[in-house]
Amino acid sequence: MPDATTTGGPTQGSPEGPAGPLLVPAPQSVRPADGGGSFAPDAHTTLYAAPGTERAERWLRSTVGAALGLPLAPGAAAAPNSLTLLVDEDLQPEAYRLTVTDGTGVEIRGGSGAGVFWGAQTLRQLLGPTAFRAAPVGPAGAPELAAQTIDDAPRFGWRGMMLDVARHFTHKSDVLRMLDLLAAHKLNVFHFHLTDDQGWRIEIKRHPRLTEVGSWRPRTKWGHRFSDLWDEKPYGGYYTHDDIREIVAYAAERHIRVVPEIDIPGHSQAAIAAYPELGNTDVIDTSALTPWDTWGINPNVLAPTETVLRFYEGVLEELLELFPADVSPYIHLGGDECPKDQWKASATAQARIAELGVGDEDGLQSWFMRHFDKWLTQRGRRLVGWDEILEGGLAAGATVSSWRGYEGGIEAAKAGHDVVMCPEHRVYLDHRQSDDPDEPIPIGFVQTLESVYRFEPVPPELTPDAAKHVIGTQANVWTEVMQERARVDYQVFPRLVALAEVAWSELPAPDERDFADFERRLGAHYPRLDALGVGYRPPTGPLPWQKRPGVTGYPREAPNPNV
Repeated sequence: MPDATTTGGPTQGSPEGPAGPLLVPAPQSVRPADGGGSFAPDAHTTLYAAPGTERAERWLRSTVGAALGLPLAPGAAAAPNSLTLLVDEDLQPEAYRLTVTDGTGVEIRGGSGAGVFWGAQTLRQLLGPTAFRAAPVGPAGAPELAAQTIDDAPRFGWRGMMLDVARHFTHKSDVLRMLDLLAAHKLNVFHFHLTDDQGWRIEIKRHPRLTEVGSWRPRTKWGHRFSDLWDEKPYGGYYTHDDIREIVAYAAERHIRVVPEIDIPGHSQAAIAAYPELGNTDVIDTSALTPWDTWGINPNVLAPTETVLRFYEGVLEELLELFPADVSPYIHLGGDECPKDQWKASATAQARIAELGVGDEDGLQSWFMRHFDKWLTQRGRRLVGWDEILEGGLAAGATVSSWRGYEGGIEAAKAGHDVVMCPEHRVYLDHRQSDDPDEPIPIGFVQTLESVYRFEPVPPELTPDAAKHVIGTQANVWTEVMQERARVDYQVFPRLVALAEVAWSELPAPDERDFADFERRLGAHYPRLDALGVGYRPPTGPLPWQKRPGVTGYPREAPNPNV
């Protein structure tokens, strides 16, 4: 293999190309060894894992070793023909240094176990597409690795993806698969949207009707809500306690934090259908509700009563047991798209506004979120909410997911609150990827691969101190028009690869980014995705079986600026 090219700053450079390793996300630097040379792991290569690197050790042996037919037997540090994993506290926690030494082996140093694990992801890419398979496809062994040193560290600590499993349920095995895909791209946050109007997806033992009733809807809209098509069979599913424990443990093994979301006080019809007393019973007959069978903003919201507060405290007590603080320090409580019409018509809600002295319905929602912010803080967790939680006043410890553009995030950061930038017009991966009429069920704004790559999470109007509160970014994947895994794959990839580089690499300003180089490196990444069985959107557009002719979407037009 050709040697890598020395770089300062992100390598816009392969497994191997003329400009170096074709890696995504781009690392900070790649330096070829002065004397050249190479190393090829084989059946006799040993693996040494220092304390703190056990998760990377297990992953390398069970995933990369299994793919290449290499046992990676335990061995000594820096022994000939070895792979050595070390923690180096002089490095930043998620930083790593990967060194390939001619004829000797590979060493990965990380500032923590997480840094070592991200270095292992880079090693897998260097080893080529066969390292991404589940079992060997040829004789045991690996390709020659050019002698080199790769130094790398992430730009943001929050690099994530939100997956909506409420609109369309994602089977546990596919959640685990998605966690593997996040890890492969050095993404470290899985935002798990578990409840909405259309379904409640997590078992709560003290409130069994949430899944007995709330997880099943009578039928489902096919396409956008303006579509005339319906799937008339009942639809649903949920995760048991043990399913959740398995998902959380699987994520933790890959150094991924899980952010569970229980949406309140809006997007709650499935919960109200299960327990009608949670709704505004003095305005509508909540006992007639079922989990919603279509999409959009639902008028049925939680009542601002002590009964509702106690109910959701019970839900959260169970949730915190399933999502321990070391994996889930953040709990997302939604707070978005909460229509106030029922509260305006409710004598109970109006009396509550007067009693609390909060002024109006926006103040009532702020009181609602502040209550749970305090409740979570007392238990060592942090509340996250969509940017509507700014309305009526932001809870003291809250983190904002800025989705309606940048404005909410700018306001929150200036006020000293942490922000995850995820504006709808930039990183909503359910939105269409081109204006080609063959795009399947096209909804939302056009968000091309290039526009995602040129997304900048930190707005230029923030001062350096305020910019520090932008703790990262994530892509959001809402599944109203994604009925099965193939649709999720198509919408998410390869755009998530671009978002991963935005979140990890120290890139130039949006207009100065070398998109052609990213495309070149992505060209080497497609065979890796093929080996993993990912049904991504090809660069030339949807394949015949990826189209959904005749299913109505809802494309929108809007400017798509870099910032």
